[in-house]
Amino acid sequence: MCLFSYAEDPDPDEQAPAGLLFVPVRTEAAGPVLRVFCTPLGERTAVGFSRRDLLTATLGAGQPAIPLAEAALRALTEPLGIDRLVVDPVLTVRAVSTRPVYAAELADAPVRAL
Repeated sequence: MCLFSYAEDPDPDEQAPAGLLFVPVRTEAAGPVLRVFCTPLGERTAVGFSRRDLLTATLGAGQPAIPLAEAALRALTEPLGIDRLVVDPVLTVRAVSTRPVYAAELADAPVRAL
């Protein structure tokens, strides 16, 4: 038996629509292409930011983005088998490269604080 009434509490798993999002893209000859990211466990995910300054703080000032409604972003990623959407992530890492990295390059690389 539960001692507390949760009738008025919203379900924490039911999230409100995100609204208009700034979505990171790559610029290609045919136009902007949606960037897809991965979670730490390797699951592909769409990413959107509620404000342009949050996108800039996370991905840098040079990151192009387009405004999309949450529903439009989900519609674009659904055919790709991506059903996860992360809004306003705060941590990112550079993409893994298949090119070998040499010690001299690492010595010259800037160090980022997390």
